[in-house]
Amino acid sequence: MSTNAVNTTGPRTEALDAPCCVPARGENVLQAEEAEKLAARFKALSDPNRLRILSIVSANKDAETCVCDLPEPLGLKQPTVSHHLKILVDAGILHREKRGVWAYFSVVPGALESLSSTLVAPQR
Repeated sequence: MSTNAVNTTGPRTEALDAPCCVPARGENVLQAEEAEKLAARFKALSDPNRLRILSIVSANKDAETCVCDLPEPLGLKQPTVSHHLKILVDAGILHREKRGVWAYFSVVPGALESLSSTLVAPQR
């Protein structure tokens, strides 16, 4: 028998009768409805092309990008780009503003910060 083996046949202790942990409760725990909304937003970001779109839009010095400027750097056709943009807008990550025949996209203020804050454990 190895010296690292754990004896599981010995007598039970009182600690085994106690609950193993206390369920988390309180204001820092996601409620079901909020978790659904967050999952939809994270799902919108789960596509590499949408991440690239977000990167292009947020890196633009004017803080916005015309839809006409996206197909070439992405290597995608216009309908595919429009599909990805719609998902990002519906998720509340990008804002769309129509100007004439073109649509301009910008990052919704606070959208990315609110997503990242859900990934950071609160300080105790």
